[in-house]
Amino acid sequence: MATKYTRAHPAKWSGVYCYESTERRFEDKADVCYVIAYKVEDKKRWEKVGWRSEGYTPQVAAEVRAERVKAARHGQDVKTAKEIARERDKRDKTIDELAKAYFAAKGDSLKGVVTDRNRYDKHIRPILGGFRASKLSPLDMARLRKAMTGRAPATVWNALELVRRIVNFGARAKLCPALSFVIEMPRKDNEVVEYLEPEEAVRLKEVLDAWPSRDAARMLELAMFTGMRRGEVFKLRDVDLDFLSGIITIRSPKGGKTVSIPMNPIARAILLEQLDWKAKSSFESPFVFPGKGGGQRVACGAAGRIKKAAGIPSRFRIFHGLRHHFAVTLANSGEFTLDMIGELLTHKSTAMTRRYGQFLPDAKKRASDKAAELLVSHAGLDAMSGRGRKVVRIGGGD
Repeated sequence: MATKYTRAHPAKWSGVYCYESTERRFEDKADVCYVIAYKVEDKKRWEKVGWRSEGYTPQVAAEVRAERVKAARHGQDVKTAKEIARERDKRDKTIDELAKAYFAAKGDSLKGVVTDRNRYDKHIRPILGGFRASKLSPLDMARLRKAMTGRAPATVWNALELVRRIVNFGARAKLCPALSFVIEMPRKDNEVVEYLEPEEAVRLKEVLDAWPSRDAARMLELAMFTGMRRGEVFKLRDVDLDFLSGIITIRSPKGGKTVSIPMNPIARAILLEQLDWKAKSSFESPFVFPGKGGGQRVACGAAGRIKKAAGIPSRFRIFHGLRHHFAVTLANSGEFTLDMIGELLTHKSTAMTRRYGQFLPDAKKRASDKAAELLVSHAGLDAMSGRGRKVVRIGGGD
């Protein structure tokens, strides 16, 4: 049975109607809902405004109707509250809806997708999941940080950065407006740099040389001698290897833009051995280190066994750690600047490379000694005695 509307008042508030609820109660009476009627292009339109218990009155309903009538008279697009809400739902989704779309769009290509999903479910959803992106404020970010009190700074940083990524994705996809403020990120002082002690590196190389599954051993050797990320090793294709120019092309790296690194002699030997092994196998694949059925590899089960056989601590993340080990070894040598190390690691930002500055003691000492030498010379002093040398002034003066 259709709801029967009656005029809110027989003389006042033209076009404002109401009806009593059979279920809702307000102030010991049946709650009243206000409805307005108006014409758009000679077609009558009915629109629910709201309930008395929500603070709506006939006067408020009349004001809403006046806005609709004015818009229709001037040829503007007249939208009902439902249509406005439906449009808002399309262009201003909740953080939960944005996260769902974000993870669906990234799929398995997103590095650390499982970690990010868990981080979202554990830390972000309980605090921000139901919020619309347009309603987020610095106060909400402060609430998230407060809820994560006691967590490591890097953990808090990663959660806030994930919120930023999700909303930025939504804004690009026109699912929500862009953030109107900059998320203040905490300082990460618990950044861990993993590397192997000399004896550990020797043991690992011995195990790799003797390991029966040669393709698995060669993957780790390539990471060890180039600093390539695990995903970059897994994605590597035959066409990415230019033996003539000595270049390895890395497509869709963490920074997003295709880059290339030099192919050093050890890497060259590893890759030639791998291609020779693959040519003798029973299947074809475009990948240098193929996975199941010749497709892109997604894991390396032997890595953990190799680490254990070499006596490497379980906390050492083998691929990630070997990348750090590559950088630390270069820094310790004193023969490479941090900029050069960053180039070899294909870092997008120099801030990522600065963590290796702590491993430049010899280089820093040489720089300090050179700085003292230059300052002594500039001041006209004898480097050993500190006594002033004769300085010849050029030009006049007081």
